[in-house]
Amino acid sequence: MCRRQYSAFDGKGARLAGGRWNHRGTPVVYTSATLSLAALEYFVNLDPGAMPDDLVAVPADLPESAIEQLERVPGFRLPRGWRAYPAPAALADLGTAWVQAARRAVLSVPSAVILVERNYLINPVHPQSHQVRVGKAEAFSLDPRMWK
Repeated sequence: MCRRQYSAFDGKGARLAGGRWNHRGTPVVYTSATLSLAALEYFVNLDPGAMPDDLVAVPADLPESAIEQLERVPGFRLPRGWRAYPAPAALADLGTAWVQAARRAVLSVPSAVILVERNYLINPVHPQSHQVRVGKAEAFSLDPRMWK
């Protein structure tokens, strides 16, 4: 889920702004295991009443080969207070180092919003990132009751 201008799966948005798992200047594509988790991850970063009118949901499928090769951040590697906002710099250090090492195309990380669910970071410059099958961006909006 993202604004239409960032739906290219090239990591430009994260490269320009940085994020929980990457420093500014490092391209990363943030994805979630489910659309509902993606919506919640987006929502928690919105200012009240600042819902953009150009949100899209972009489906992406990982082929079995990419799933078998994904890297997973184990809980013991997470710094104390990793769910804090703003996120500790150690998380961006970890994600940025992962992109630079280029070991795998996909990194599985825990969601700070829902602990038992996973987000997936895609390294768009990794040679195997082209294996991710990206679908057509579809308009998306959050239910206005979320701001009640």
